[in-house]
Amino acid sequence: MLHRKFYFRIRRSLICAFLYILFFALAYPLSSHAAFGLEKKHFDLLVERLVKDGFDQKHIEKTYSSQKVHLETKGIALFSVHREAKLNYNQFLSRSNIRKAKNYLEQHKEALKNAEKEFGVEKEIITAVILVETRLGTSFGNSSILNTLSTMAILSNPKSRDFVWERMSKSVEHNKKDFNAWADKKTEWAYLELKAFLEYTQKENMDPLVINGSYAGAMGIGQFMPTNVLKLAMDGNKDGRVDLFNHADAIASIANYLKAHGWKPGIKRGKKYQVLLRYNYSKYYVNTLLEIAEQLKG
Repeated sequence: MLHRKFYFRIRRSLICAFLYILFFALAYPLSSHAAFGLEKKHFDLLVERLVKDGFDQKHIEKTYSSQKVHLETKGIALFSVHREAKLNYNQFLSRSNIRKAKNYLEQHKEALKNAEKEFGVEKEIITAVILVETRLGTSFGNSSILNTLSTMAILSNPKSRDFVWERMSKSVEHNKKDFNAWADKKTEWAYLELKAFLEYTQKENMDPLVINGSYAGAMGIGQFMPTNVLKLAMDGNKDGRVDLFNHADAIASIANYLKAHGWKPGIKRGKKYQVLLRYNYSKYYVNTLLEIAEQLKG
C-alpha cells in the first residue's frame, strides 16, 4: 500500500514537472542563449570563408562569438521588398527641411567650401545628398551593418537560406520563389560588402559590432556601402582617419564619389542627372536632389 502511494506521488510530481516545462516552453519557445547557439551555427561557414580569404582567425571568431551577432531577418525582409518609387521624396522639399539645409550650409561652410574647391562639386548638391540620405546626419538607420551583411552573405547556403526564410517577417510581399530570386542576386554582393566592412573597421580601429546603418548595409552621413568606403571615402578634416560619421569626412567623401563618376565644375543639368544616378539609381531621388539644390541657391 505504501509503495502504491509512493508511486502515485512520484507520478503526480513528474506530471506536474512535465506540465511546468511544457508551459514554459510554449510561453518562451527559445531562450536567448539557445537562440544564439542555433543562429551561430549558420555563421560557422561564413567565419571559415572569411578566414580562408585572409582575415585573422582569432579576430573573426571573437567577433562572431559575440551575443550581439544575430540574424537580421527583419531588416532583410524590408530590403527584399524595397521599392524606390514608393518612397516619399517630396517631404525633403518642405519649407522646414529646406530651412534646415540652409542652416547646414552655414554650419559646415568651411568643409563644404574645401570640398567644392578640391573636387569641383557644388556645396548645394552635397548638402542635398546629406539631407535626403540621413536628414543632415541625424538618422543613420537602426540595423547592425555586420548582422545585415552577414545574414545576406549566408544565403548562399541552402540550409541557412531556408532558416532565414522561416524567420523573416510575415509582412513580406512575395513568396519563397521571389525571395530565392532576390537572394541569388544579393548573397555574393553582400559577402563582398561584408569583407569591405570588416577591412574598413579594422583599418580605422572601429568596433564592427556597434556600427548601425540602413537595412541594405549603407553607413555614415552619406550612406556609403563599404566597398565605396574603401575606394572613395576621404579624410576631410585631415586627422589621419576616415570616419563617415564625421561631417567633414562625409562631405569630402560625397564630393569625391561624384567627381569619380564624372562630376565637373560647370557641367550641364543632363550630365548632373547621370552622375547622381550613380549615387542612387532612382529618377525620383535625382529629381529631388536637383530641386533641393536649386532652392538652396535661391
